[in-house]
Amino acid sequence: MKHSKIPLSQTVVTLCKTHNIKHIVISPGSRNAPLTIGFTHDDFFNCYSIVDERCAAFFALGIAQQIEAPVAIVCTSGSALLNYYPAVAEAYYSNIPLVVLSADRPKHLVDVGDGQTIKQKNVYGEHVLYSANLKLDLKEGGKTDNENELPIFKSLENRLERFLGLQKDIQSYNESEIHDALTSARIKSGPVHINCPFDEPLYEKVDELSIAPKPFKIQSRTERIDDFEIKNLLDVWHSAKRKMILVGVLQPNSIEEKWIEEIANDESILVFTETTSNLHHPDFFPGIDKIIAPLNTEEFRALQPEVLLTFGGLVISKKIKAFLRTYKPMHHWHIGLSRANDTFFCLDKHITLHPNTFLSTLLPQVTHHTKSNYKSKWIEVRQKRRKMHDVYLKTLPFSDFTVFNALLKNLPKHTQLQVGNSSAIRYTQLFELRKDNEVFCNRGTSGIDGSTSTAIGASVAVDNQTTFVTGDLSFFYDSNALWNNYIPKNFRIIVINNEGGGIFRILPGHKNTDNFDRFFETKHKLNAKQLCDMYDFDYVKAIDEASFQKELEVFYNPTNQPKLLEVFTPSTINDEVLLEYFNFIK
Repeated sequence: MKHSKIPLSQTVVTLCKTHNIKHIVISPGSRNAPLTIGFTHDDFFNCYSIVDERCAAFFALGIAQQIEAPVAIVCTSGSALLNYYPAVAEAYYSNIPLVVLSADRPKHLVDVGDGQTIKQKNVYGEHVLYSANLKLDLKEGGKTDNENELPIFKSLENRLERFLGLQKDIQSYNESEIHDALTSARIKSGPVHINCPFDEPLYEKVDELSIAPKPFKIQSRTERIDDFEIKNLLDVWHSAKRKMILVGVLQPNSIEEKWIEEIANDESILVFTETTSNLHHPDFFPGIDKIIAPLNTEEFRALQPEVLLTFGGLVISKKIKAFLRTYKPMHHWHIGLSRANDTFFCLDKHITLHPNTFLSTLLPQVTHHTKSNYKSKWIEVRQKRRKMHDVYLKTLPFSDFTVFNALLKNLPKHTQLQVGNSSAIRYTQLFELRKDNEVFCNRGTSGIDGSTSTAIGASVAVDNQTTFVTGDLSFFYDSNALWNNYIPKNFRIIVINNEGGGIFRILPGHKNTDNFDRFFETKHKLNAKQLCDMYDFDYVKAIDEASFQKELEVFYNPTNQPKLLEVFTPSTINDEVLLEYFNFIK
């Protein structure tokens, strides 16, 4: 087996293998050649080549999202690693383990006018859990550079750094930093950055490793809760007649069925679930906005919980945020291993347990279900809302609303649904999905920039078919995502093209003016056909209800290439249909 001759590259690759990081997404470059050589010559790794670094990072994020384990991305020096930043931020706020391996020039070539060189040390700031800035290997003879040709030791700082580096042992230092970074990614579940300086020559190979990393103990996360704390929680839990559980982004099958049933059987508990929660029960309350949007002050007070229990990632619904910020619970407990967001400005406990661990600890000790009509009252409201929802659909012309209704009803069983941000995920929230359809969306930063790339990465990591639903601006923004040799033949994209950023039409503003159309809604006349021709996608389109239903009937049939359905909806009525919906269901 071939290895890069450079010890630092050997160390990075070997420790990634030790930490069982199998998926490596590589963008082309010269400075990162030592890492590329190391990863691609070892059959342990699954290596992917993706040119656009922004797409590469989101592609890797999609894989990591699905396997719930670290995935590494490898790039050259300079602006390449800045293109990773949107995905790094998304990984940070979505608690997804992403390992950035950036090649760098030696320190003496930074800020001297050398090409493809920026200040890479700590470049991601507070958006990574760990930033490891590795040291340049000593060359033969104990030198870090040709000291006779390069003026790198003229300053006291550089002489001192060389002395200290030698004393600490560069190899030991690098091994420790790499191990700590990879451990942070896995244990804390988030992005880390490992910056790797390489000096030329970059392409030399050897047959045997020249390094033998010392063994590190692979840590595991421990979960504990004090018995006294549980007792205090139980005292509050037993006395509260109105308990609300709000579930944000959550991996499928995170909560055992017996705990779901236990919660559902308690009349004092309302469970509000977002589409991305992947949590289902007939007595739970999906479609949060349908329930609370039409409420008046008296109804809001009746809904106000005494105890709010939250778990999962970030919440999509602005209406539930506004409600709980105005009608604050007496207690807000967040359950989760990562950070706890004080979204409603009343957080009083962060319990660092996996939600299932917490429920399996708390619920067996619940001695009785508090008598309450809290859930029964709101189940009646829910039933009325659902009835009016169905009535409203029958009155509608062809629009974004009717398109989402039809496409969500026609999803094949056991399809993974990836959803773009802005309008796409907000429309999806209004409809009920089957339990066998798992739903994902980049809600960490809620950006439109990498949704397509993430969906493609996710499709590579799973056996089930993946369907990606997105708006036109999001799709065109990330069109380089299709420049990818790994897209499964059964991958499906549905683009709802309303010729601009339709979500801005439902926000306060002076719509239907030249200024609004150009700078907010950003009207356009683009379509996806040429992109599909270029990237070898099967392309079909729909322009009305009849053509849409016709295409849906065969859209998921097996094909020899991935397929895209572009649905053209009228841009001027979608906002009116959506705004009127909340008035109608009252």
